[in-house]
Amino acid sequence: MSQDSLRDRYHALTIQEVIEESSDAKSLVFAVPDALIETFRYRPGQFLTLRIPHPDGTLARCYSLSSAPDLDPAPRVTIKRVQDGRASNWICDQLKAGDTLEVLPPAGVFVPRNLSDDFMLFAGGSGVTPILSIVKSLLARGSGRATVIYANRDERSVIFRNALMALASAHPQRLTVLHWLDSVQGIPSVAQLKALAAPWEASQYFICGPGPFMDGARAALMALEVPRERMHIERFVSLESDPTQITLAAPAASYGPATALEVVLDGVPHQVDGAAGESLLESMLRAGIAAPSSCRSGSCGACMCRLEEGEVSLRTNAILDSDDLADGWTLACQGVPASAKVRVRFPD
Repeated sequence: MSQDSLRDRYHALTIQEVIEESSDAKSLVFAVPDALIETFRYRPGQFLTLRIPHPDGTLARCYSLSSAPDLDPAPRVTIKRVQDGRASNWICDQLKAGDTLEVLPPAGVFVPRNLSDDFMLFAGGSGVTPILSIVKSLLARGSGRATVIYANRDERSVIFRNALMALASAHPQRLTVLHWLDSVQGIPSVAQLKALAAPWEASQYFICGPGPFMDGARAALMALEVPRERMHIERFVSLESDPTQITLAAPAASYGPATALEVVLDGVPHQVDGAAGESLLESMLRAGIAAPSSCRSGSCGACMCRLEEGEVSLRTNAILDSDDLADGWTLACQGVPASAKVRVRFPD
């Protein structure tokens, strides 16, 4: 895929509405033209990558969708101010209805596979954004129950307070929301998170929020002996560069011996001749395979796939922990084959 083709993946969307969600968080609702409806069709838990025309230079940032597909009329991302946050603070201060932003199509694997499962969802601060999307979807489309453990600095910081209250009131047998305020109870410890989670069993566990909170929630679930494969953790790292400005590798002929690469995407196997030194994603794009990706820098997890055969070396890794690696996860944008044959599978 050429550099021009990558740049064309951005689409200019008009901001339909700016909503003040809390004292330090705002939502952007995008108007999607009819011609782009399919391009911006998304699943609960996914995110959008925005190109921010910041005075310091163009920035790219990933923000989770807080809207629910097929339930909300337009896609919505929610942004919380952070200390020294160049993109988030500029968005909250400057953007208004009628402004236009360049946006990449939805991406991400923080997505429930079966909305009829029972869920426990840990949210910290703005980490509630994809959690709300998932909860709304499972209550409307599934049959399972959900427990949300939501931690915030103080009461003024709670995002979607009224929305969560309304959902819990409308589905009293299926949704329980447990709030934790640091201003009242202090920062939650692993033992406290374990105590909160212990009475509620679930089939699937989702965790999103600040790093220390996610680490604590994960440790609490491990202490409760929840299998690692039932935990889903969303990690973001601020992007250092615009995904469309990252230069892909040269054609395979310049690399020497090829690697036999098999890619299973949407259940369909594809055979690719990967060049030595070429990342999995580079090989797929060169072969015309529309593999999921977004940041192209190992910072968002949109290209996560499982290594089923062979060996892969990561150029860089900002989001996969040791358990993820042990479970076979790798990043297509950073994974370089280290064996003559490699087989990877993307989540369905």
